[in-house]
Amino acid sequence: MNLNVTRVDVRIAKLKDTPGNLAKKLSALSAAGANLDFVFARRSPEKPGTGVVFLSPIKGAKQAAAAKKAGLKKTKRLFALQVTGPNKAGMGTLITEAIAEAGISLQGFLAHTMGRKFVLHIAFDTSADATKAGRIIRKL
Repeated sequence: MNLNVTRVDVRIAKLKDTPGNLAKKLSALSAAGANLDFVFARRSPEKPGTGVVFLSPIKGAKQAAAAKKAGLKKTKRLFALQVTGPNKAGMGTLITEAIAEAGISLQGFLAHTMGRKFVLHIAFDTSADATKAGRIIRKL
């Protein structure tokens, strides 16, 4: 199968649940030339009034400085892969079953399609799990 598997660094920041807070962080990155592939933001129901944003990629010193200034840190607790390929029924099942058969737990899973392609972001607890899962997915 023609799947592209890439290791990605994920940045994370806490957010105040106020209008425009996410926009300020994204604006700072945009001004530094960031072209983000992945942004996921949500409220934190366990802590009202706050939220969290995950995003990638941050490339180069200028973007890294803007990310740091905006409060975005490279996470050390989440190891991620980006998988892209042809949009066919059952791809998510095929990938998650292969990972499960290897005894690997997922920390997070986000998938979407655009036309004839799918994009999947998978988060793992350890770098070793992400590496092993990447090898498994490439063999599908």
